[in-house]
Amino acid sequence: MVEEGVGGRERHGARLATPAVPVAGSVVPVVDTERFREVMAMPESALPLDEAALLIAAQATPVDVAHELARLDQLADDIGARTVDELRRSLFVDRGFRGDRLRYHDPENSYLNRVLDRRLGIPVSLSVLAMVIGRRLDIALVGVGMPGHFLLRAADDPDVFVDAFAGGVLLDEAGCRARFHAVQGEGIRFDPRFLDPVGPRAIVARMLANLIAGFDAAGDRPGVLWAAELRAALPDASVEDRTRFARLLAAHGDLQRAAGAFDALAADSDGELAAACAAAATRLRARLN
Repeated sequence: MVEEGVGGRERHGARLATPAVPVAGSVVPVVDTERFREVMAMPESALPLDEAALLIAAQATPVDVAHELARLDQLADDIGARTVDELRRSLFVDRGFRGDRLRYHDPENSYLNRVLDRRLGIPVSLSVLAMVIGRRLDIALVGVGMPGHFLLRAADDPDVFVDAFAGGVLLDEAGCRARFHAVQGEGIRFDPRFLDPVGPRAIVARMLANLIAGFDAAGDRPGVLWAAELRAALPDASVEDRTRFARLLAAHGDLQRAAGAFDALAADSDGELAAACAAAATRLRARLN
């Protein structure tokens, strides 16, 4: 199963999704990455995870980011928790935020604004909600990037974990191991490092990986493309992420942008990889003539 930060209460300007436009007989989404790149380039300690998550959602449907941030402010004010235990109870018991077990791979489970609307999500999106509400209440939570099932824990307590997908239940290490094996299988070795905290960039990358996998399984090629473009826009995007995006552009018929993506990858590489990317760009431009 593919499943699958943090500052103050600053308001940010609204960002709306950009409509898709037809290219070469296909539909290629036009992705507004400017603000997303700005956010993701911030120091991890200052990176606004709430805004980053909302900018992802804004590629799928119009989102008033400032309004959604105000909704998060109001939810935090209404909760008024002082401890991790109070926060998890308020969100996952009293207010009923929970995991969507019926339509797990529905993209709406990854959009923070829709998680607020529907009170449904997947482990990472529900954990992001708890983290950004906790930040507003001075309750420091960190994400735990366990493969297959994202978790939470208090920043100052490495031994107690929160499973946001399962109603905010508390887990110890044995409980985390059980969750891991339930998803990955009993034959897969559990590494205690799976319970190490991860920063907001890794969380955003995981959210995008979930969307790419879900769109791909549903045959939603435009969805795969815009999510892959955001993932390729991350400051630490891998060669694989950037190459996949360039190939997707080519497959959608956007040969000029695909060639530019390969050019950029060639400029950032050396040796055989740089030569291969430059050659790919040349072949794509030849097809434009």
